[in-house]
Amino acid sequence: MRIIVTGGAGFIGSALVRHLVLDLGHAVLVVDKLTYAGDRRTLAACEGRPGFAFLQADICDADAMRAAFADHAPDAVMHLAAESHVDRSIASAAPFVQTNVLGTFALLEAARALLDGYDAARRAAFRFLHVSTDEVFGSLGPTGAFTETTPYDPRSPYSASKAGSDHLARAWHETYGLPTIVTNCSNNYGPYHFPEKLIPLVTLNALEGKPLPVYGDGGNVRDWLFVE
Repeated sequence: MRIIVTGGAGFIGSALVRHLVLDLGHAVLVVDKLTYAGDRRTLAACEGRPGFAFLQADICDADAMRAAFADHAPDAVMHLAAESHVDRSIASAAPFVQTNVLGTFALLEAARALLDGYDAARRAAFRFLHVSTDEVFGSLGPTGAFTETTPYDPRSPYSASKAGSDHLARAWHETYGLPTIVTNCSNNYGPYHFPEKLIPLVTLNALEGKPLPVYGDGGNVRDWLFVE
């Protein structure tokens, strides 16, 4: 398959790209702006592999996204590019709205334009995977679990911006017939995790003999997925 992965130099995106290229042999174009959380070194094992390509670009650049989609002609798009840190969103919400909402809009429109040039078989096989977060559902109590039918209840600028992008992806499916899939997974952890996040932050602080941060009253319960 030919796949475009946005945010492919990030923590989760790079794990996905390594799997697609090294384990499955797909042709992958990574689109990444290389902000503070993106690091091309996480893709070093993929460099030079047949079909692997890297484009440093902002997903909000609609012209660049249309051109990338047209040039690569993907069978699928896996959209992971996002601003994703709650504390940063509280300090400055604008980049979250810009990247998560307007960037997703630009990608959806690029995909829609792409499919206009595909024949019926390629249109039917195409998928646009929008990778979101369980934080769009708000907070759980001591027990219970979110499901696909849990009402949206975002509690931060970050989760609100991701909720907005989820709604866009579903609307483009309902309105234009774009074959979108939305996933809402819980926190990930593993290799190349950016050190502002909880598990690497606590681990590094412990190794360096620094105080360990406690969030709230320490009673929070989190679910974690190993990134691989």
